[in-house]
Amino acid sequence: MQQFFSYTVSGLSTAAIYAIAAAGLVLTYTTTGVFNFAHGATSMLAAFSYWTMRFGWNWPAPVAIVVCLAVLAPLFGVILERGVMRHLYEASETTRVVTTISTMLGLVGLAVWVWPPARSRPFRRFFDGDVVTVAGVRIPIHVVITLAVAAVVAVGLWAVLSHTRFGVAMRAVVDDRALVALNGARPHALSMSAWAMGTVLAALSGVLIAPTLKLSALPLTLLVVNAFAAAVIGRLRSLPMTFVGALVLGLATEYFRGYQDHLPGDSKYLTGLIASVPVVILFVVLVLGRSPLRGHTITRFRETVQRPTWSGTLGFSVIVVGTAALLADIFPKGDLFTLGRVWGLAIIALSIVPVVGYTGQIALCQLSFAGVGMVMVQHLGRGGNPLALIAAAAVPALIGLLVALPSFRLSGIYFALSTAAFAVLMDRWIFLMPEFRFLGVNWDIFNGGGLNLRRTRFFGWSMDGNHAFFVYGAVMFGVVALIIVLIRRSNYGHRLIALKDSPAACATLGMNTKAAKLGVFALSAGMAGFGGALYGQALQAVTPESVQFLNSLTLIMVMVVAGLSSPGAALFTGAFLGFGLNDVVFGKIADLIPDRVGWAVSFFDSLGSNTLILVGLAGVALVRHPDGVVATYMRPLWDRVVSRQRALVIIGVGLAIAYLLRVFDLISNWPYAIVTLFILAVGPRVLGEPPIPRAPGVGGEREEVLIRADARGR
Repeated sequence: MQQFFSYTVSGLSTAAIYAIAAAGLVLTYTTTGVFNFAHGATSMLAAFSYWTMRFGWNWPAPVAIVVCLAVLAPLFGVILERGVMRHLYEASETTRVVTTISTMLGLVGLAVWVWPPARSRPFRRFFDGDVVTVAGVRIPIHVVITLAVAAVVAVGLWAVLSHTRFGVAMRAVVDDRALVALNGARPHALSMSAWAMGTVLAALSGVLIAPTLKLSALPLTLLVVNAFAAAVIGRLRSLPMTFVGALVLGLATEYFRGYQDHLPGDSKYLTGLIASVPVVILFVVLVLGRSPLRGHTITRFRETVQRPTWSGTLGFSVIVVGTAALLADIFPKGDLFTLGRVWGLAIIALSIVPVVGYTGQIALCQLSFAGVGMVMVQHLGRGGNPLALIAAAAVPALIGLLVALPSFRLSGIYFALSTAAFAVLMDRWIFLMPEFRFLGVNWDIFNGGGLNLRRTRFFGWSMDGNHAFFVYGAVMFGVVALIIVLIRRSNYGHRLIALKDSPAACATLGMNTKAAKLGVFALSAGMAGFGGALYGQALQAVTPESVQFLNSLTLIMVMVVAGLSSPGAALFTGAFLGFGLNDVVFGKIADLIPDRVGWAVSFFDSLGSNTLILVGLAGVALVRHPDGVVATYMRPLWDRVVSRQRALVIIGVGLAIAYLLRVFDLISNWPYAIVTLFILAVGPRVLGEPPIPRAPGVGGEREEVLIRADARGR
């Protein structure tokens, strides 16, 4: 009985922290309509800030708490609302989710940059060592404080939101901002207050939970993300039910952890499942809940999905394969080995196009399916058997169908949360599971921690060489890009686009929305599995960390920023993540800076190695360009270049000259790469601009600017 009481107290402490974090999440969603995926990262940032003031600078604990919770946290909330969230109130739900996820990634990258993870940072509890004894169980004062703070937060929020004019006005803003303004309130000020309060609650949860684990950016961020389950139990609106959900979450986690040895079966197979209890509860609650069909939503920005042409896509694929063949002849083996991973990542990025770009269903688990594809190639592709590639696509497609089957009624943030829960479950349990026996066969998913993948052989033609594999990867990317175009141009693709615009209208017209959602998710999962197989073969040695949830978020962020409906965006995503373009660019900038300016060299070196910061900054800018960089800027310019034979010839001649200079060793690899990228990026901008008509007798700077703006279609 004493042991049970001890687990209960520990569970109540965990539940209190989850309740505080979830309350802040519900507060911002209820008052602004934006689900803040960066909530956990905010709490993590506050924990690091408190540690710096309290233990790094040796400030007194009360002073550090006041500065962290009463100054820095609300100030950060105001900045977050003014700089990012204010632009999301009239944006589409996809843009809202993607922007808040990119904010989370940027904050994680910022924390890793400012507080390097290699350094140990001990975090003592409040009144460390002091305890009270209840029924023979010693309860730390830190736990008592946590429970008391949670109770105060619960009562205070309920009183403010339900019994004050200020709270009622905050809740009314999300329903009709214009009507609230007509009644004399200030919607922007109310939203700003809500974000300030929500950020304070996130910071409070981070300061309270940090002493219970190692102070590390990613674990702390994901641990607070567990509070999402409590918020969803409250349907993102009810604070009492949110606190009930936090109570269930905290107690279930501690009871499972404490009594795991008494559960049926071998406990070593349940270790990862016990760590995943919060996400299991989240998935179950989402599946059992309801998510009604959404009608047409008026937004400030509308995403467009252009209808690609066969000639354009075929030409793009031919150029990609031809360029890959040329590069394979001039780049050394070491660079080709690194470049080979680009194609697998690019195909995984292409798998995002049907499910997110066409239907608007936000899937956050593509690398989990890619991991399944790697496992299939490892266990079935011994000796380079090409049939393993079929299994690498078919098995993830089947798993995707099983995942989507209970979730087909979900949409928007609910579907995103369900796929995130699946990804975290794969990370924490399935991919880490030790060897087991099933159906008379021994299964060891990741071979105890890592896979060594053999490259495919086709009719005696081996892909083991880096040259052959690089060209082979380009061919596979071109084939999958053509499949994407086939889907978009088909009647099925038109139905998917209609489903994205208005599921309610599609259901009214008799369209089978369930089958459409299930089919596109399974198709997307199969493509991701196939891309994962190529990605794993390029790496040849992979671990579960290669396909973890955070990498899935980074992948989808880069893809969305580049442009969800473009194969060119997928190629950019593969190059950016696979080859580390940010590291290359900023590294070259650092090489050009004189050594005496050491701080600048260190700045660009560290910025180049931190992909998350750049992804976060780019994702935040997405709110103004929801179609992505490629669709907004590059594609219109290249369309003009293609329509002008002279411009196309000039760019082709420039690329040919650069290639010949490299072939005859007049320039090395990096200058050749820089010149080629410059021609491809700047050439369309210069040659693709339409001529500016100048009317007779019209002059002056203002008239020229207006004519230029009209000619560009802005």
